[in-house]
Amino acid sequence: MYESIYKSSLFKDKVIIVTGGGSGIGRCTAHELAALGAHVIILGRTLEKLEKVAEEISSSGQLCDVYSLDIRDSIAIKKVVTNIIEKHGAIHGLVNNAGGQFPSSLENISDKGWEAVIRNNLNGGFYMMRDVYNLAMKEHGGAIVNVVASVAFGMPHMGHTGAARAGMINLTQTAALEWVHSGVRVNAVAPGSVASSGMETYPEDFKKKLRQRRHQVPMKRQATESEISSAIVYLLSEGAAYITGETIAVDGGLPLAKENWPVPEHNNSKPYNGFPLYKPPVF
Repeated sequence: MYESIYKSSLFKDKVIIVTGGGSGIGRCTAHELAALGAHVIILGRTLEKLEKVAEEISSSGQLCDVYSLDIRDSIAIKKVVTNIIEKHGAIHGLVNNAGGQFPSSLENISDKGWEAVIRNNLNGGFYMMRDVYNLAMKEHGGAIVNVVASVAFGMPHMGHTGAARAGMINLTQTAALEWVHSGVRVNAVAPGSVASSGMETYPEDFKKKLRQRRHQVPMKRQATESEISSAIVYLLSEGAAYITGETIAVDGGLPLAKENWPVPEHNNSKPYNGFPLYKPPVF
């Protein structure tokens, strides 16, 4: 059972969509929301991964449905969102978590590679927001949380996703203003370096850079998936009822790192992990 810091009835009778729910942060968030009473709907491209997560959740007596979906396909999104509303009657929350990228310097990114990442990390997020709003939240309200990234100082070797994530941050602010009259709150969570399963997919030279980055972070470690999920859950909750258009950074203080104020190596930042099935990646 997920050991959340929040009360177990927080999302009782609420229907919440989590995109990219088959692994990593999405999987962890789906587990936490389900443990807090939500009927979770997880979306992703790989049905086998989604079904495995749904089985994990249902084995704890919690509720989870799955839909295989490519968020870059706006027509498919509309069909799935319509099906969810027909089955469940409402959508109370959306976690826009799905995304993907590959490491590359800007000079080596092809047109196809650039477009693939932008479509995945910006277009797809917009399509999900738009259709969930138009089909469900416009009349009934709700909360949207976009999972972006810590992009304040650029993202060398990840310029394509940095551009897309920065676009999502601005889109979060715009949607917050345009949709607030409908009772819809739109916020974002910007993780720094997270010890998640996605780390294992990168080539060895980039993994080396990620290992070095731990020492640049003032907390001298990476985040756990649970530490990201906690921020997402808070923004979806009634406790965040007066927050919209904001981006919460969960990055261990990385933007504060200064060459003229080096933080000594330490082991005093203790991680939080409420997810019993979490396994740190090997990289």
